[in-house]
Amino acid sequence: MNQLTRRTALGMVLAGTLLPERRARAQPSHRERIIISGASGQLGGQALKWLLAKGVPARDLILVSRTPQRLAAYATQGASVRFGDFSQPDSLPAAYAGGTRMLLISIGFSSLPRPEAHRRAIEAAKHAGVRHIAYTSWIGISRGDNAGIAVDHLATEDILRNSGVAWTFLRNSLYMEVLLPAAAKFVAEGKAAAPTHEVRIGFVARADCAAAAAAAVSRPGHADRAYDITGPALLGVREVARAAAEASGRRIDVVVGESGAALVKFGGPSASVTSTAVADLTGAQPISIEQFLTENRSKLVSGSG
Repeated sequence: MNQLTRRTALGMVLAGTLLPERRARAQPSHRERIIISGASGQLGGQALKWLLAKGVPARDLILVSRTPQRLAAYATQGASVRFGDFSQPDSLPAAYAGGTRMLLISIGFSSLPRPEAHRRAIEAAKHAGVRHIAYTSWIGISRGDNAGIAVDHLATEDILRNSGVAWTFLRNSLYMEVLLPAAAKFVAEGKAAAPTHEVRIGFVARADCAAAAAAAVSRPGHADRAYDITGPALLGVREVARAAAEASGRRIDVVVGESGAALVKFGGPSASVTSTAVADLTGAQPISIEQFLTENRSKLVSGSG
């Protein structure tokens, strides 16, 4: 190969390989970046782990928390870890910068009214360029509940629905975790008192709520839709006692009568529903009470539930 030929070949390599690569790098990125608001909490932390397990790169995650130091391990993996506090609205624009989708986890009770706190987050996210917000709401809304905590969730849903941003409502049932103390008590005492007429509830594992929310915010096809997030079965004292006996290997006698008490005083008929939403969103069946108690057997039998 003469010198001219070598120069021509080198030019072809540069034009065909290096230059296109440089041009590609110069093009703006259109990848989605997902904000998790409340990423250091229990639900946010499980949603974060689900996304990583499903192959979402850490560099595409923006983790916002009032305690960002708790997320330092994810920063080393490439995630953006930022401080954000609804009570300090000036912190939110920088916290949400660069995000395109957001999982807005509803806050608990605080000095700041919940709808106002959520409104601040929604407006800041919209101004930052976020196009889709998934919000963790309350299942009772789907069945006409407009009292108690439903009031705050209804107000937030209205704010989000009217924001101009695409929305998804994850209307969560009561967490299955609240059943563990009652189940441990049944095991310890060897008996359970069930009310004659009991409203059974579609309790759902927190992990399933996290997975459903993460799927809704990270996958297409869920904009402007509401989902009832429940476990696979309606549960009352009888069902929990039966599952606790099976998981612990101990006998539990169930006594039915007027002296029996419901598992929880909260929820009622508006939470007496099940759906297929967890499986529809995640591709996996929701955790059953039998599976949940078996996985928590040490707490069940030690009474530390």
